[in-house]
Amino acid sequence: MVLVLKLGLVGALLAGLLVFQLIHATAPLVERMVRGHRARVIAVALLAAVVVGALILAVLGLAAFFRADTGGEQALLARMMEIIDASRGQIPPWAQPYLPADLSELRTAVKDWLEAHRGELSLAGAEAAQVAARLLVGMVLGAMIALYDELQLPRLGPLGRELLGRSSRFSAAFKRVVFAQFKISLLNTAFTGAFLLVVLPLFGVHLPLAKTLVAITFVLGLLPVLGNLVSNTLITVAALSISLYAAIAALAYLVLIHKLEYFLNARIVGGEIQARAWELLLAMLVMEAAFHIPGVIVAPIYYAYIKRELADQGWI
Repeated sequence: MVLVLKLGLVGALLAGLLVFQLIHATAPLVERMVRGHRARVIAVALLAAVVVGALILAVLGLAAFFRADTGGEQALLARMMEIIDASRGQIPPWAQPYLPADLSELRTAVKDWLEAHRGELSLAGAEAAQVAARLLVGMVLGAMIALYDELQLPRLGPLGRELLGRSSRFSAAFKRVVFAQFKISLLNTAFTGAFLLVVLPLFGVHLPLAKTLVAITFVLGLLPVLGNLVSNTLITVAALSISLYAAIAALAYLVLIHKLEYFLNARIVGGEIQARAWELLLAMLVMEAAFHIPGVIVAPIYYAYIKRELADQGWI
């Protein structure tokens, strides 16, 4: 578990576990339609290919949606300039000199920044390609392990049995935490979407890139606490381009939603892993201090696994 964090394999681990759990959740439906052990193995193999392909298409589709809704890089820069211009009267005078005067200045600033960080961006591009490759390998491994479960297990020694037991506990912890967080993200996105796409337009307020903000809310909502902070900031800045009152109303609504979500989180995630909300927050705080953002992402899963392991051993 520590090596996963140290070697940068969090994405591969989560991708593999997600594919594994999705196949296990849908395999019984497929197995009921076919007869014979060999037929079930073939059916699960086809299901694994479908799950991996569907996840890849979902990621590509989300990227295409963002590009279509923003209109590409030039249109996004123009939108950003509009938001900055509209927000100019809402920010303190001391901050206004730091804002670009027009679109050409914004484009020049972006170009200068890209030139100054060319080496870092090249490295980031290589790392992004490496992460994408690891995600793909992780999904394939998850599918292979799920298929392996359909085969007859060999006789395991003491170490193999212990490893299998702990792997099963870890996978179960992932299922409980991630599926619960998925439900919370759906609720959060539904409330945010209703506010941005229904409530605000009824009062004549139309936020720029509202659909993109809703999609970002869902994606970031899969990250506990951190995702909500980022999405709230983006929505508040977008509302600030309309008026200060719109920004205050958006921020108040989002705070109200997340106060409700705090209790839902404690009930849904905490109920799944028998942990209170403060336990999860403390685990995320410690993991962030030790391993930064990857630590925050896996903290609820690691905590759920460790707590179940200790409970099963009779320590707590």
